[in-house]
Amino acid sequence: MTVPLDAAFARELDARGPLGRFRGEFVVAEADTIYLDGNSLGRLPKRTAERLRDAVDRQWGRRLIRAWGEDWLDAPKRIGGKIARLLGAADDEVIVADSTSVNLFKLALAALAAQPGRTRVVTDDMNFPSDVHVLQSAVALAGDRRLEIVPSADGIHPPVEALAERLDERSALAALSHTAFKSGYVYDMAAVTALAHRAGALMLWDVSHSVGAMPLALDACGVDLAVGCTYKYLNGGPGAPAFLFVRRDLQARLANPLRGWLGQRSPFDFALEIDPRPGIGAFLTGTPPMLSLAAIEPGVDLVLEADVVALREKSVRQTEYLIGLWEALLEPFGFRLNSPRDPRQRGSHVSLGHRDGWRIDQALIEEMGVLPDFRHPDNLRLGIAPIYTTFSEIHEAVTRLVRVMTERRYEKYPAARGTVT
Repeated sequence: MTVPLDAAFARELDARGPLGRFRGEFVVAEADTIYLDGNSLGRLPKRTAERLRDAVDRQWGRRLIRAWGEDWLDAPKRIGGKIARLLGAADDEVIVADSTSVNLFKLALAALAAQPGRTRVVTDDMNFPSDVHVLQSAVALAGDRRLEIVPSADGIHPPVEALAERLDERSALAALSHTAFKSGYVYDMAAVTALAHRAGALMLWDVSHSVGAMPLALDACGVDLAVGCTYKYLNGGPGAPAFLFVRRDLQARLANPLRGWLGQRSPFDFALEIDPRPGIGAFLTGTPPMLSLAAIEPGVDLVLEADVVALREKSVRQTEYLIGLWEALLEPFGFRLNSPRDPRQRGSHVSLGHRDGWRIDQALIEEMGVLPDFRHPDNLRLGIAPIYTTFSEIHEAVTRLVRVMTERRYEKYPAARGTVT
């Protein structure tokens, strides 16, 4: 594709866009720093700082234990109901609890227990590694179960046909990342869910790299189970609690394998007998970390205000623009496009492959004020958060990347990767 290469065109695109005001809702502490890692950790909403001051000073500081009854106890369900609107789900199908990994573990074990006689869990090697580790743990604990990891041919596109072949009468569960964390490939949720159901398997999606960047339709697609984090495109803060989704008609069939007092029908009875809450509340376990939980809601509110359909439209325009700049300015330096060309199959980040990707990443961060991230083996991952990323930032990031290559700045950095990439 051909795009104008001048900065004036990028400024014109920013001026025309309907979402420009939302950038002012976020803390931008260093005006010259270009942040392209919102797909790992979103920026801080200004409203979140205000919300946390209230949670600390008024709720905790003055109300003390009384805040549980006034502000805190219903927060997992209230915030979950808001997230449900971004998932295409009902508000009684989503709740905020624990981490993505813990929620995945709970739902995977619940699914296996509900599928007696079926011995296999199917995933692919494009799934997030932590998800694979959790699934390995779940099948080990469930006993007489096996995890099948279907390989991708190129690491960019998923092995959908091979997944379909592996899904059969032995399959209890299919578990995949909706947007692949390396390439940004977006699965056809309805089609893959239908493949699982045709085999009699339950379908579990990790939507961590999708929610807040694109509209989702869990109920319309017939999805059984889903998990996701809140610190990427929902801007909930580092390590913010995650959410889980259980389709309403499955909530009575599936049992939370990690019982805890807040999943009880009457938690303050402190009964020793298990008496789970009806509905989605049964999947709560322990006491929520209220300060972290409070930080989620303002970011979710902003995404709802911006409208996720409009955010997706802007994201597609921005990734298309970035790919146009890659084709004209970066491909000559040996960068490969490691993301799908079809925008319908691409999430909100673009991966560029280069044999010196790690060293280039370090030069961008240390010398050029550009913050992307790196994913093994060669992916320079450029994340676009359409609620605050501008076209001008994308243009300037590519301009600085060209300087890194032209001036060979990356050559001074060691090839050995650091602990955090």
